[in-house]
Amino acid sequence: MPVAPRPERAAEADGPTCGVLALQGDVREHAAALRALGVAVAEVRTPSELARVDGLVIPGGESTTMSHLILRAGLDEPLAERLAGGMPALGTCAGMILLARDVLDGRPDQISFGVLDATVRRNGYGRQNESFETELEVVDDPVPLHGVFIRAPVIDDVGPRVEVLARHGGRPVLVRDGHALACSFHPELSGDLRVHARLVDLLHARAEITN
Repeated sequence: MPVAPRPERAAEADGPTCGVLALQGDVREHAAALRALGVAVAEVRTPSELARVDGLVIPGGESTTMSHLILRAGLDEPLAERLAGGMPALGTCAGMILLARDVLDGRPDQISFGVLDATVRRNGYGRQNESFETELEVVDDPVPLHGVFIRAPVIDDVGPRVEVLARHGGRPVLVRDGHALACSFHPELSGDLRVHARLVDLLHARAEITN
């Protein structure tokens, strides 16, 4: 497997802070990737913590459980408001399901924030024992991206505003819809910082607009 470039950036004390939704999933791994890129990181469990961050990673996990935890924490309305207002976000695996417009095979009471113009199917790549790893070709990067797929959702279709950045078996697995990035796989487990670097770029672009 080729070694992917890992961009390093100096820490920026006055730069944006990226939150990691710390209700379930690989919170520490996402935080470590962001800190390696020089970004201040805060774990988000409450509406007041959400209000203090400039962007958010929504990790993987179990999407229906995450929906329940978001509701119990009182984060559903604050999160919907921030995402609709343009807060940069990265949803990985279950996080992608939460960002999507439509969810297939989900529960009727499952949260969908609808900022990703896509239809997503839960566990579309199979159950835990069908998890796999593979190299992904990225449209704007000559170096393959290592994808770790664990009970991964499938993107069935995307709307016209969605930019498909990588595919597997002809299906989109890494996409961008304006301020929202999403992927079917777990970039925090690969040691490759390039997916998180895309979120950092969105954070800085948003900071330039709002300042």
